[in-house]
Amino acid sequence: MTKRLWIETVGCQMNVLDSELVVAALRRQGWELARDGGEADAVFFNTCSVRQHAEDKIYSALGRIRLEKLRRPALVVGVLGCMAQKDQELVRQRAPWVDLVVGPGQLHQVPALVADVLAGGGPRLEVSLDRRGASREEIARSFESYDPDRDPAMRPTPFQAFVRTQTGCDKFCAFCVVPHVRGPEQARAPDTIVAEARKLVAEGCREITLIGQTVNSYRWSAGGRTHRLSDLLALLDAIDGLDRIRFVTNYPRDMTDDLIAAVRDLPKVCPYLHVPAQHGSDAVLARMKRGYTIGEYLEMLGRIRAALPHAAVTSDFIVGYCGETEAEFEATLGLVRSCDFKNSFIFKYSPRPGTKAFERLPDDVPEDLKKERNRLLLEAQAEVSLAGNRRFVGTRRRVLVEGLSPRDERREVQPGPDGVAQLAGRTTCDRIVVFDAPVRLVGRIVDVDIHDAGAWSLAGIVADGLADAVPLARLEGGGTPELHQIAPPRAAAGPAPGV
Repeated sequence: MTKRLWIETVGCQMNVLDSELVVAALRRQGWELARDGGEADAVFFNTCSVRQHAEDKIYSALGRIRLEKLRRPALVVGVLGCMAQKDQELVRQRAPWVDLVVGPGQLHQVPALVADVLAGGGPRLEVSLDRRGASREEIARSFESYDPDRDPAMRPTPFQAFVRTQTGCDKFCAFCVVPHVRGPEQARAPDTIVAEARKLVAEGCREITLIGQTVNSYRWSAGGRTHRLSDLLALLDAIDGLDRIRFVTNYPRDMTDDLIAAVRDLPKVCPYLHVPAQHGSDAVLARMKRGYTIGEYLEMLGRIRAALPHAAVTSDFIVGYCGETEAEFEATLGLVRSCDFKNSFIFKYSPRPGTKAFERLPDDVPEDLKKERNRLLLEAQAEVSLAGNRRFVGTRRRVLVEGLSPRDERREVQPGPDGVAQLAGRTTCDRIVVFDAPVRLVGRIVDVDIHDAGAWSLAGIVADGLADAVPLARLEGGGTPELHQIAPPRAAAGPAPGV
């Protein structure tokens, strides 16, 4: 009898890709995707540890699955990824009905571990070495590379895919748990990455996004030569059939001139750069151990603007970090108001056990004040984003059509291929555009005339002869924040929307 699996994914693009790879490995063993967790023989939670809220969601989900486990004792329940690496035995202490706890470096073992549990082998814990528990070489080996065949059924869309350039991180920012849960930075060989991209293109993929914790720190040395990210982009730009290349996330000090020139000169590389500042105060950046000053960040941003005046730059910010004063927060507000970021991802500080900030700095900003500063910064960014988007009204943009807009997804619109729906896609500079058009345009790159702008998206009308057949798309509420992304990674085993 065929076994069925269900996987819920929380967190970043790395986790979305990890879920795709786990499903691919299980499908090669004969497993199929279930329609929901209630009909699955194995349920997996691929987890995130960057913020407490993400972990709380998983423990709540584990509480819900307990009833199903009581009803069906043979159901395999697995906790995968970053939270498994960080909490390890704690997961089974809090949820003793969990069968598998598997870190990011052991995901390739999931099929064998599931088979062992089904054969009566009992619960299994498989994680990597602690960053402080052995030599770098030993720790790196314990975070084994995991890049098996891909599974198109798990991709955001059939024509978009994430491609990993490296695993791990060596930056050790004081607030960040990633170096501990994903291990030392280890690059993949450029030939391997190019071969994977060629395979994806052969399967119909038109856009790839290179992902790494600090993707622009990519280095691969072999045969007397070192490949940097700019070299890798040049190799990928030469692939026939590939239309667009993106890469995230960038570290400010590694935004080198050769990389900026590659974005400028390579036609398939999108002029979109996500370069987190994290804060606007030098004192806070020092407490965060970010390794640069605001002056250095602005110098880097100036080089981008000079070479790529039309590029979109986005950022991350943390509010309420340890010891943050009102003056320090005002410095962040000033940075957001002056830097013309397309958008920013803004988070309240969440203490993470195992980090330097957790061990050495008090979490002394009250929660109410964190919420208020979060609100104020979101409002400031919304004003900047709206002003930036309004510059596109009256222009024509090339848009890769990704699928239904969030509005029509919520309404569960299911038109046929010739039916009209509100669709959504992205420009090369990562601006979301909504428009009414036939569903058969999904997966195509079309010209769209922009006639309306909100803070988080644009609205337009297709300019390729279909304009007379469809009404004008309108932004809900003048452009709602939920259109900042097409949708988050869907908590499901089926196709997830774009990230």
